[in-house]
Amino acid sequence: MAFLRAIVFLIFQASSLAFWATLFLTLGPFCPFESRYRLAMQWPRMMIWAARVILGIRYQTIGAEHLPNGPAILLSKHESAWETLFFPGFLPRMLCFVFKRELLWVPFFGWAISLLRMIAINRSQGTQAFDQILSQSKRVLFEENRWIVFFPEGTRVLPGRYRRFKTGGTRLAVATGVPVIPVAMNSGDFWPRKSFLKKPGTITVSFGPPLLPENEDATTLMSKVESWIHQEMQRISPDRHRSSHS
Repeated sequence: MAFLRAIVFLIFQASSLAFWATLFLTLGPFCPFESRYRLAMQWPRMMIWAARVILGIRYQTIGAEHLPNGPAILLSKHESAWETLFFPGFLPRMLCFVFKRELLWVPFFGWAISLLRMIAINRSQGTQAFDQILSQSKRVLFEENRWIVFFPEGTRVLPGRYRRFKTGGTRLAVATGVPVIPVAMNSGDFWPRKSFLKKPGTITVSFGPPLLPENEDATTLMSKVESWIHQEMQRISPDRHRSSHS
């Protein structure tokens, strides 16, 4: 049954992406940016719906009251592709993801996100990459009133494991004075990384209280983010959490 569900979902995902991206690429360039964004986000919403109906993957949120009515930088645990669909489809503000530029080369998907003013970086450039993020982020945060999303671990990580959190998001917070919101979730329990098969169940998405960058350096602020996420992961997924880092 799990295999059949996965096949049906994959067919629906691929066919709907081709259709929606074609529609978006046809209409998007002629729409005002906000309308273009809202049009594009219908596909992630559709995928979250399909994951619930076809795969039996539901979700619940904790701490949504912590989301501010103003600029914010979300620093999220990253275990699967599910959260990349959930965030833009369901958060109350338009988002800007910081991602590796190679994603722009993915047919349909990459072509579509190139119209959404996301921040694509060349990670091999190091300091120059951060300078690029900073210059674009001021427009995103203060002119377009969007939230910025970072995955500090840099890639999807297996459940119960951790990579060292990179400080790009907190460096940006310190440079702009914008609060950070830590986010914990156990999506990898149900939508495993690089796995064709998915498991039914309920993903918990937990938003932490805003952490202010005033009088903080980027390393200390990220340590607070990392500590909160680790503790929250122990709470929402105590059965599979391992305290050792990798």
